[in-house]
This record gives sequence, structure tokens and C-alpha cells, in this order.
Amino acid sequence: MSAAQCLAQEKIWFDKSRYDEAERRYYEGMNGPTHAPQETGANTILQDIARARENIQKSLAGNASQGAGDQSELVSRMRSLELENQNLHNVVQDLRSALSLLESRVAALERTPAAAPSVQVTPAQQPKVRAPVEEDDDDLDLFGSDEEEDEEAERIREQRVKEYAERKSKKPTIIAKSSILLDVKPWDDETDMVKLEECVRSVQADGLLWGSSKLVPVGYGIKKLQIQCVVEDDKVGTDMLEEEITKFEDYVQSVDVAAFNKI
Repeated sequence: MSAAQCLAQEKIWFDKSRYDEAERRYYEGMNGPTHAPQETGANTILQDIARARENIQKSLAGNASQGAGDQSELVSRMRSLELENQNLHNVVQDLRSALSLLESRVAALERTPAAAPSVQVTPAQQPKVRAPVEEDDDDLDLFGSDEEEDEEAERIREQRVKEYAERKSKKPTIIAKSSILLDVKPWDDETDMVKLEECVRSVQADGLLWGSSKLVPVGYGIKKLQIQCVVEDDKVGTDMLEEEITKFEDYVQSVDVAAFNKI
């Protein structure tokens, strides 16, 4: 088989270039001529450059405005700090003036001697002045006058002691008292609470005064007795009350101090 025959049997598109050219002309007629790739790339670069310049200008304008704002804020803060510094300086100056004045007053007090306390003398405490009596030289007793003065001073001293004792006895004595609220708990709900309260009030002592009372529910039908009393602190204590009340073992399970207030 010859070469021409072989080529004739091969499926080769010899006219492809002509068909491509015809297709290009057809689309150019419909859409217009296409730009060369180099021109398109150049236009894209120019557009990017213009966009970059615009962004740079906007950024510079924004930084300038922000810098102006920061500068104005810094100026205002500096002014406020200067004003605060001036106020603190005035306060320190006032404190220094007050301190110097105080030091001068202390120095003046140290230089001034302490004045002796004035003592008021009642007419009864004033020494009696004897009127001069003209007597003869033979009747003058030098030793007897000293004894009379000693007796008068002793009498005045005894009178003062007696007056002080009377004032002290008339002065009212403050008695310390306390108000106590007791919680008295029974054994169960069958405990006779009336009898329990009678047992509690039967506790009597000097300086003890029972007050009002009430029954307070605890739970499961059980009620506790809350009773108020006033005691003199020097005579009656909480330990004594708890000990005396818990002696009624048939009715009382426990005694607690719910409140304790000084009067």
C-alpha cells in the first residue's frame, strides 16, 4: 500500500484552521473585536494602581483626622491634670499653714506654766478668824492657843468626812439588770404545759422577776414554752435559772436562752 493510500484512510482534519478563522470572524461580528491579552493585562494593572492610590489617599486623610482628634484629647487631659495639680498644691499649702499654727500653739502651751487649780471653799470650811482681844501680859497663854487651833482643825476635818459620807449614802446606786427570754422544751406532745409553766414560775430568787409567756409550736404537735424574765446581774445568772428549771425532770426536757439583753 502506498503512502497516499495510507493517508487517505487516516481521519485527519486538514481544514481545521479555516474553520477556526471562520468561527472567530462570526463571534467578532456578534460581540465586537476581542482585545489582545496584553492590552487586557495592562488595563487591569492600571486599574489596580489607581485603586491603590485612592486607598492610600483615604488612609492618609483618616490618619490625619485621627491624629488631630488624639492631639485635642491629649491637650484636654493635660489641662485637667494641671488643674488637679494646682488644687493639690493649694491643699498642701493649707495643711502646712495649719501645721505651723498648731506647732506655735503647742510651743506657747509648753512655755506657759500650768495654772494651779482653783479650790472653792465653803463658808463652813473657812477657818474662823478670832478678833483681837486686848489682854494683859499676865493673862496671855501662848501654849493654850495652839491646842485650841488643833481642836478646831480636827473638828472641821471630822465635819468634812461626815458630809462626804452623807453625800455618798444619798447618791443612787445603779443596779445592772438584764432581760432574758428562755425556751423551755417538754418531753412530748402529751406533757401538761400549764403544769410546766407553773413549775417554771415556782423558781423564785432575790433579783428575779418573771414576765409574760407564750407557747410556740415546734413540730409534730409539740409546743415549747417561751417565758420572759428580768434579773439583777449581781444576784441571778442564766446558769442558775437553767439548773433550777431542769430539776423538774417530769416536765422539762431542756432549757435554752433565746435572747439576752442588758437593760
